[in-house]
Formats: sequence, C-alpha cells, structure tokens
Amino acid sequence: MAQIKKTPRSRIKRKPYRGDYDFDTVAAILDAGFICHVGYNIEGKPYVTPTSYWREGERVYWHGSSASRMLKTQAQGIDVCFTVTHVDGLVLARSAFNHSINYRSVMLFGQAEKVEDEDAKLQVLETFTEKLFPGRWAELRPVTRKELKLTTVLHMPIAEGSAKIRSGDPGDDEADYDWPVWAGVVPLSVRAGKAQPCPRLLDGMALPRNLKPAWKLK
Repeated sequence: MAQIKKTPRSRIKRKPYRGDYDFDTVAAILDAGFICHVGYNIEGKPYVTPTSYWREGERVYWHGSSASRMLKTQAQGIDVCFTVTHVDGLVLARSAFNHSINYRSVMLFGQAEKVEDEDAKLQVLETFTEKLFPGRWAELRPVTRKELKLTTVLHMPIAEGSAKIRSGDPGDDEADYDWPVWAGVVPLSVRAGKAQPCPRLLDGMALPRNLKPAWKLK
C-alpha cells in the first residue's frame, strides 16, 4: 500500500503541508510507540480511551478485558477515531504566538473488528509482546484458555487517515529575528530507566538481555 485513503474527514486542513498520506510514513510513526487514544461514541456521548496498541502489516490492534464496555461497543462496528502522537521537542520562538512543538502524529478512521479465533488471538498477542521485549514470549508461563477468553483483541485496517508532522527550528516572523531572546528547540524523548527487580524474584534470575540496553522509543 503506497498511500492511505484521503477523505473529507481525514484530509489535513490546518497547515496541510505538514500532512502525509504515505503508508510507510504512517507505519513508521505507529511502530515508534505503543500507546494510542481511541475515540468513539456510546449512546450519543463521546469517549476517548488511552490503551496500548501494535501494528501488524496493514492493520492496527488493541486489546483489553472482555468485560470492557469500550471494547464491546467498538466491536459492534461503530466508527472509531484512532490516534497516536509522539512529542519530539519544544520549539521556543521569539514570540509567544510562534512557540510550537515538534511532533509526529497519526489519525486513522474506520470500524474495528474482533479477533474471534483463539489461535489467531494468541499469535497477535505474542507479536505485541515480542515487539516490546524480543525473545520474552518463549520464557513466559504459557497463556491459558481462560486468559484468552478474558481478553478481547480488536483490529482495524490502516486504510483511511493521515500523518501530521512538525519538525525543525522556530518559525518566527521576519521582523522578530533581531529580538534579543534565546530561540531554538529543546529535544524530548522517552527512555527506559534502570530496571527494578520484583521483590519476590527467584534467586539467580539475571536481568534479561533484551532489557540491558537503554530501551528507547524511536
């Protein structure tokens, strides 16, 4: 898929030059994180729920408790709005009006479907775990059928939406470049700290190799 569908609701209207409909660009932004916000409507009232997600091919997935009203409602085929944002820097300009934020974001629209097959559900949950912690799935206590039944996994095609990106230096008014104040970008990133072992860890359990490097979102 070279481009995702541009529609009246997905077309970037405010600063359209920051918009991007290239599938690879959208996929790269999605792959750089694991927290999304899903907007939906229940009985005429709007809700936006933060949850974890992952991408596999041309679909995004998210999961939660089978008792979740959010997932039960979304699984009925209602329209949902799926968003992901990464904040890359604070942009300090020479005027308050021109301050900004460097960011990468994706907004997708569509209808979610439920993963019904238990083997397929197990496979996509393994994919999610391996994305965050390569090699860990094989080390874990196997998932039980009861746990699978208590877990709902939804998926939605990456078919309608857009990416929006802001990067680079402050964009000041030309007349302001001589104003005597510091201007520039303060970079931001998400990085894991030192791993903290569980107090009930068995003796001799070394830190997994996949956690020893400084884990960082792209």
